[in-house]
Amino acid sequence: MQARTRVVVVTVIAIIVGVALYVWSQGANHDGHDGLLLYGNVDIREVDLAFNGSERIATLTVNEGARVHKGDVLGTLQPERLQAAVDQAQAQVDAQAQVVARLVAGSRSEEIRKARADAGAAEAQRRNAALRLQRVRGLIERNLASQEQLDDARAAADVATAQEKAAQAALELALAGAREEDIAQARASLQALQAALALAQRNLADARLLAPADGVIRNRILEPGDMASPQKPAYTLALTDPLWVRAYVDEPNLGRLHQGLRAQVVTDSFPGKTYAAWVGYISPTAEFTPKSVETVELRSDLVYQVRVYVCNPDNELRLGMPATVTIAPDAPTDDNPGCAGG
Repeated sequence: MQARTRVVVVTVIAIIVGVALYVWSQGANHDGHDGLLLYGNVDIREVDLAFNGSERIATLTVNEGARVHKGDVLGTLQPERLQAAVDQAQAQVDAQAQVVARLVAGSRSEEIRKARADAGAAEAQRRNAALRLQRVRGLIERNLASQEQLDDARAAADVATAQEKAAQAALELALAGAREEDIAQARASLQALQAALALAQRNLADARLLAPADGVIRNRILEPGDMASPQKPAYTLALTDPLWVRAYVDEPNLGRLHQGLRAQVVTDSFPGKTYAAWVGYISPTAEFTPKSVETVELRSDLVYQVRVYVCNPDNELRLGMPATVTIAPDAPTDDNPGCAGG
């Protein structure tokens, strides 16, 4: 009799459990008002922060768990070599700028006066050589000078004429100033040196590691004295915005979701508190239910990943925290959803 009673009790319990599992499985993705329930975990983006240069680390100013804001200085490199490169590039720019200024300004008034004086002296020498040649020719006609003297006088006259032409050309160059091609070349050299200066200044600025966005330092990898490089992260930064719940929806309920649909998120850590949220992403491809989704009925079925972006004004949500997403049957849709409207 007792054995039969035990069988009856076990049978009743099995029936009750079966009915409960059936009701739970049927309502796992629905609330009492034909809404939609999704289960998932809080997720965020992470950034590996590295110095944009190869130099020894001088300082690292924050530790794990520190909350930082965009633009905060997180560390610095030793600046001596970088500052010296900037100083050298600046000196080269200043020197070339003077070259350009000299070419553009042209000859000084003193140089022009000297060129004119040289041209006048050359003209006087040419006239003197011409008069001497004329005198020697007269002596030749009276047999009072030799042919050699005539040749010397003629050569001296030719030299004086050439010197006059050279002096006149030098005067014209002094008056005309530098060639346009020379000025263009000097300006191009100046631009190249200015670019090198800008690069050196950028390298010096990159000696500071700045936070790219608001977030929390999750890991401090390097220490002062380590050699930094762009390939070696110094920190791992967990971004606090955006923050979302990574959930999964089965194919029958997929059509009930669309981007911009307003939702609410609740967690076990803060019972009774809801967080404004909205559907921000729906995967275009299906996948097998991940093991983190504790729905027995759906483990072998195909589901679609959904990102439900959530507002976290009090910084209470943490990476990996289990969360439940509730979407009411009459939930509104926003074209430009965000926390300001939540």
